Amino acid sequence: MRNFYVYILSSKSRVLYTGITDNIYRRTWEHKNDVNPGFTRDYRVHRLVYYETFKYVKNAIAREKTIKGWLRSKKVALIRSTDPTWEDLSESWFDGKQVLRFAQDDKFFIQDEQLKSSARTPVPGSRMKYKTLQLEFDSGVATLTLNRPEKRNAVSYELIDDLIRALEEVRNSSAGILILTGAGKAFCSGLDLDTLKSLIGRTREQNLEDSRTMVSLFRSLYEFPKPTIAAVNGAAIAGGTGLALLCDFTLAVPEAKFGYTEVRIGFVPAIVATFLLRQVGEKIARDLLLTGRIFDAAEALKMGLINEIVAPEKLLDRARELAAQLAEGSPLSLFCTKRLLTDHARAELDAQIEAAIRENAGIRESADFREGITSFLEKRKPKWTGR
Repeated sequence: MRNFYVYILSSKSRVLYTGITDNIYRRTWEHKNDVNPGFTRDYRVHRLVYYETFKYVKNAIAREKTIKGWLRSKKVALIRSTDPTWEDLSESWFDGKQVLRFAQDDKFFIQDEQLKSSARTPVPGSRMKYKTLQLEFDSGVATLTLNRPEKRNAVSYELIDDLIRALEEVRNSSAGILILTGAGKAFCSGLDLDTLKSLIGRTREQNLEDSRTMVSLFRSLYEFPKPTIAAVNGAAIAGGTGLALLCDFTLAVPEAKFGYTEVRIGFVPAIVATFLLRQVGEKIARDLLLTGRIFDAAEALKMGLINEIVAPEKLLDRARELAAQLAEGSPLSLFCTKRLLTDHARAELDAQIEAAIRENAGIRESADFREGITSFLEKRKPKWTGR
């Protein structure tokens, strides 16, 4: 069974680093042997002093974000609760004798021989497998392509899971810049029809879980520790607009279309509203969210939602050019600057996001929500009741 781990590393002087991985053996080996450039290599943060394991990646991501938001004193208390002498928990992992002890539930897990072997000898260029996207690495740049062109790269549960895992892979890689784009004529056209159908009749608990999963994806992108560039090659609607505009830089072709269309089918754009308000202010946000209208790249540029309009044949080249420009800066400076920006917004976002999750889940229990989804699928005008 595949697991996900949230871990804390420490240097001899107790500089701390919190991370997440799906292979604790390999990741520990990479940190100890300075395989990837960055903070842990620069500051010799090599000692594993705490870790937890999770069955689901979204729970691991949520836990990592929680720990990262703590003051240092709280992280220290967590470490001391299970490792009071700050011993390196991985010291004997690679001699075949170590038994892994899961921090959160006191269960024991015997190391898998194949995993131990792969941890000692990582395979250069090895990648996770994804069904709905492609991930490529070249010259320090990771290019993540949504790859459902026959569905206009519409969002499905599988795509969300792939995106969360792919972002984590890029985060733990040596790549310094991330480019996000779409295959075919669309960037991302919002939720796909099968996913829409599945939303009707879900329980409140399932709706809350869905909302938290979407928040995990959006915050993973918004708070990504490396610079991100969206290369919007076509329509980016609803959740697609969210993905495109949460990147640090957004480039778009002239034909690109955007829109927060949730109100037109009985949704509440609660989660995306939290981020949009920070980007354009309340007056423009009210216009876009309450009308649910579609707007083009020229208007998006005027509102400051995108950075540039680029001809289709030059879009990816311009994204790579921008990535090369960013790569001229210090990786540590870029990391610290992004951390400064996200830390500044975190407290306010935390409070707003929790309210957004409740709103997003609550509307799904309404008659208008069911009518909105049904009428959209049946391609007819909705008959709203206000309930």
